[in-house]
Amino acid sequence: MTELNMSDLAAYKDFFEQAKLQIQKTQLQAMLSTNRKLITLYWWIGEHIVQSQKKYGWGKSVVEHLSKDLRITLGGKFGFSVQNLWYMRQFYLEYKDKPDLQQLVGEIPWGQNLLIMSRIKDTDARMYYIKATIECAWSRDILSLQIHAKAYERQILAKKQHNFLTALPEALAQQADNAMKDVYMLDILGITKPVIEAVIEQQMVKKIQEVILELGYGFSFIGNQYRIVTPQSDYFIDLLFYHRKLQSLVAIELKATKFKPEFAGKMNFYLNLLDDFVKEPHENPSIGIILCGERNRFEVEYALRGIDKPVGIAGYELTRDLPDKLKNSLPDPEKLEEKILFELGLDEKYKSN
Repeated sequence: MTELNMSDLAAYKDFFEQAKLQIQKTQLQAMLSTNRKLITLYWWIGEHIVQSQKKYGWGKSVVEHLSKDLRITLGGKFGFSVQNLWYMRQFYLEYKDKPDLQQLVGEIPWGQNLLIMSRIKDTDARMYYIKATIECAWSRDILSLQIHAKAYERQILAKKQHNFLTALPEALAQQADNAMKDVYMLDILGITKPVIEAVIEQQMVKKIQEVILELGYGFSFIGNQYRIVTPQSDYFIDLLFYHRKLQSLVAIELKATKFKPEFAGKMNFYLNLLDDFVKEPHENPSIGIILCGERNRFEVEYALRGIDKPVGIAGYELTRDLPDKLKNSLPDPEKLEEKILFELGLDEKYKSN
């Protein structure tokens, strides 16, 4: 024990006994299947390591000794490696002055806590990923993908384009804004070259679970090419969802081409139909999101003026890391669509829609 440079050996022994008793008191086997108890225990250990080091002037080696002694006593099965003890210490230091986060960290597994703690430093971003992990039950792998895809930046920090504040009550408008992203990462579809909307739609339906994950918490899939029957004609919406928190139908229209102002008017028309022919009386107004491969923010802003239904315009990316020189060599999506439809003999049919 001399290499610890501790002036009071009895103090360390007392600390070790306290740690051992605390673990036993928490009933380790039951605790390991109950996440909150596990996090509470890890917090306690981290806190007492910090306090003991401060009180007795202990250095780094106290963690090594504590790890060794706990593993000998407990059979080496319960995650008290030197590294994990250091994580516990860091965990306490990171959150001890953040009571809002303290209340939430016990709701997610230790692995997800470590991932957020190591890769996210901003407090608000940590709050976002912790809450999303709770609400969406993200596994560690999914959480890692969401962090890599910058979900927080796209959903919270980005300046999203919509008319929710004028088309919806204030409280609902804020919820709708929170539910929308500025850019949706659709590389999950496995599409690596420009294609027409129908192909994107088919892949989205095929991988609807991944799509819902990207859309965010609360979305439930109703159907694609959703048919609205009216006395005069039938109309079809690319993708229709229901959002549980908003209690609203959410129509999503796909556009492989650059945004055009008339897209907003057509979505407004669809939302009128949904509200009159599909929406239940207790539900909130239907919301529309137009996903475009490209958009001019000036055009979007002016296209949304005068639209009385809640419409949001977002971008999407089919590939995440496409080199610039390859991007520049790709054909124009609109021309590609026209060529494919012509070759299939479907051009007039699509133009009539």
